[in-house]
Amino acid sequence: MHVLIILQIFLSQGQPLDTESEVQDSPAPPAIPFYTECSEAAQAELFNACEEQFAQLEMLQNEIILAEPDSDENPQEQSVNRLTAVAAELKQWQTRRPELLSTNPEVLLVVGAEELQKLNSQLELVLSCSQAKRDTLRETLKSEQKWLEEKKEVLKAGTEHVVKQRLENERLSEHSVLQDTKKKIQKMKDYHDRLMETLVDVLAEHFPLPTQETNADKKKKNIPQELNENLISLNEVLELLMNKTLETPHDPYVSIDETFWPPYTEMLLRHGIAQRHPEDCFKIRLETFY
Repeated sequence: MHVLIILQIFLSQGQPLDTESEVQDSPAPPAIPFYTECSEAAQAELFNACEEQFAQLEMLQNEIILAEPDSDENPQEQSVNRLTAVAAELKQWQTRRPELLSTNPEVLLVVGAEELQKLNSQLELVLSCSQAKRDTLRETLKSEQKWLEEKKEVLKAGTEHVVKQRLENERLSEHSVLQDTKKKIQKMKDYHDRLMETLVDVLAEHFPLPTQETNADKKKKNIPQELNENLISLNEVLELLMNKTLETPHDPYVSIDETFWPPYTEMLLRHGIAQRHPEDCFKIRLETFY
């Protein structure tokens, strides 16, 4: 009866943790009646049975001693014989049905009560260990559930942030592309202005227009030179060529007149910056650099 009740408690451990209250609230099993003493008649009967068993053991012991082989026998043969005897005894014990120590109900009741008490103690120990393990698992489950809830909150917050950023990016994508394009255009304009300023400074420093002093020096060297006051600077020539290329790319040629100083024109042609018209030598255009 006790074994069945305890087994039912163990089986209920596989159910949800809420069944603990059911186990605790269930009525306690009836106490086992312990029979520690037998009547005098039962004790006498048990004593006589023990005497008979002891006498039979003495007889068997004497037979074994008399049946022992001589000491001159080979030790290997002795080992083989002992192994054969043990195997035969094992087979006999396996085929033999167990017998009761006594047929007296009073003796059997006392022995059964003692065995049940031992089994009950062992099962109580197993139950306490399983309950302690269950409590530990419950605490672990609570901590894992708490950790899971925290991770779910983090995942929810991250998902909301991703959705919000995605919507924000979709809303600002066109505007941001337009702003980036404007910034790039402005950056290129600034870079172009710096290049033009640098070019103007370099041309003004290294390629100035001829003056009256340089013309007088050339006259002293007997080099005929006529100075035109309407000459345009090399910077203006390059600017004129570039504007013509951008404004009318189908006809980028510029006519050469008296405002173009011939040395600068020849320099542009020789260094591959400009090229003449194939049919009109008085027209030049900016060389194609792309």
